[in-house]
Amino acid sequence: MIKSIGPLGIGLALLAALCGMARAQGSSPSNTPGHALTAEDASTYFDGFFDDALERAKIAGAVFVVVKDGRVLFEKGYGYSDYAAKKPVDPERTLFRPGSVSKLFTWTAVMQLVEQGRLDLDKDINAYLDFRIPDAFGKPITLRNLMTHTPGFEERIKDLMIDDPSRKESLRVSLIGKTPVRVYPPGEVPAYSNYGAALAGYIVQRVSGERFEDYVAHHIFAPLGMQHATFEQPLPSSLTGDMSRGYALPKDGAKPFELISMSPAGALSASGDDIARFMIAHLQNGTYGSGTILKPATAMLMHRTAYQATSPLPGIALGFYHEDRNGHEIVGHGGDTQYFHSDLHLILDENVGLFVSLNSRGAEASPITNLRTMLLSRFMDRYFPGPPVQKARAIENAKADGALVAGSYVLSRRSITNFMSAGTLSEPIWTSVDDAGVLNVPALGYLGGPTRWIETAPFVWQEEGGRHLLAARLEGGKVRWLSLDLFPQILVLQPVPFWQSPLVALPLIGSALLTLVLVVIFWPVKALLRWRYGQPFPYSGRAAVLYRLTRAVATLQIIAIGAWLTFLLRGQSDLSQFSTANDGLLRMLELLTLVAVVATLVPLWEVAVAWRDTSRPWWSKASDVLAAMACVAMAWFFVSYHFVSLALDY
Repeated sequence: MIKSIGPLGIGLALLAALCGMARAQGSSPSNTPGHALTAEDASTYFDGFFDDALERAKIAGAVFVVVKDGRVLFEKGYGYSDYAAKKPVDPERTLFRPGSVSKLFTWTAVMQLVEQGRLDLDKDINAYLDFRIPDAFGKPITLRNLMTHTPGFEERIKDLMIDDPSRKESLRVSLIGKTPVRVYPPGEVPAYSNYGAALAGYIVQRVSGERFEDYVAHHIFAPLGMQHATFEQPLPSSLTGDMSRGYALPKDGAKPFELISMSPAGALSASGDDIARFMIAHLQNGTYGSGTILKPATAMLMHRTAYQATSPLPGIALGFYHEDRNGHEIVGHGGDTQYFHSDLHLILDENVGLFVSLNSRGAEASPITNLRTMLLSRFMDRYFPGPPVQKARAIENAKADGALVAGSYVLSRRSITNFMSAGTLSEPIWTSVDDAGVLNVPALGYLGGPTRWIETAPFVWQEEGGRHLLAARLEGGKVRWLSLDLFPQILVLQPVPFWQSPLVALPLIGSALLTLVLVVIFWPVKALLRWRYGQPFPYSGRAAVLYRLTRAVATLQIIAIGAWLTFLLRGQSDLSQFSTANDGLLRMLELLTLVAVVATLVPLWEVAVAWRDTSRPWWSKASDVLAAMACVAMAWFFVSYHFVSLALDY
């Protein structure tokens, strides 16, 4: 899984990690020959890199592997697989959880069945399922869509992670009846999908007649001699002793083994040495030693660009995504669980691969936390440096083109039809153009990436002082989306009207909440002041009831938003909180919010009564209006972001 599944920023965490890569990537352009890639040089350089990085980022342990020309060139464990016991990482035996790198095994399994003629990349996937993906947009979803992350599903997070082995469901049960809403036409918009990958794994299971975990073990692990790899959850007893512990911070103690319900999307446990075998097999077009997992033509098809969101940026292959840089063709994949963070990269034209996995979330505030995203950049600049960066020169229409793309954007990978849509509020992405025609993207600066971009070709911008590119895809003279090569094209930035952007919603909700808090605080304060100075309560009858009920409604809305925030933050730190086990709590939250929204009629009623009361001073009427406006704003927020839905899917 990609870590961006967090509810308060489904895509922003991914952007943060990958913009960390961008900062390193653009840091050392070179016109000098690279170092010779040898085991000795890799050891000298990366020993120092990891020793420093793990300490600064507060990470317990890591494994790093480099393969070249069909063999392991360098592999080493750093730090500890068990921090308390001071058990060192063994690259040959210690198992890590590579998260979404698991998908590469799922996609490889799909391609095995494709080359056997048992699967068709362009056939409606419903033909292979024993349940039906609902129709939408007049187009079926195909395996090609799943492999390029263009099936059109919105993000789904519920039951993605579970904390109780007794609640673990079969792959079929984890998928059936839980299909995310289809929000884009298939084949059109890249929006990374764990559910889509799990569907592909289930299709492998259905067509092969073998349980998915068994199929991968028999047809990928066995031919490659991968004896320290499994998709089984919990682990088989023979591998339990080799499993690295996972950590938020090492000092806080080890976390339980993570259980991933949609196993083909991210449940792999494997040693660095076993991942090396898989990398070599792909670099050698399907063969490792005497074992073969793909025919050469199939492997090459799998690595070739299958979908390009925005030219001239790198596209998506069949399962892999392209990370081309420094003039080299690179495919790879990243992956995150809550505690393990990994990257796999294959430099196809150099027959080189590298894999890194970390067993800790680490110190989020540390700039070195994204060290795995820096590795490829450091590696490429050291061994395969690119040409010097050429100074970007703006084209004639830069200011006009910049004005066309200026505005607010949200990530394509997001929830849209459920309360997780509020995650877009943590993604304030906007662009503007200055008088010199330079495009500014401030949000990237917050994440460590470049903020100033110079248009060097129509609707293609180059970072100022660097080599990264940003491009717009236009349709009908309007921007459909923006793409950046700072991150793989598994998501894009989609424009939204200004009134729908976080730049409007956040100040509106913040102001409304502050107003409600003040209304609630001054309620007892005013009562105490009246008591202190012997002043009677100014209202009676219906006016008194409405006054008190309005303050009660304000209190209720504060409680509702506080309860939701608590629920979301708990889930942010522990994804297993977003589970069927908490459906009762979710239902209570939804009902509480529904009451809070309906009760907004009370402050509106109070305004109507107050407005007709000529005895009330203007400041009293003004405060009633402000309170009512704040309640209406909160009700708009709850309704617009689907907090009053009675659905339990998200």
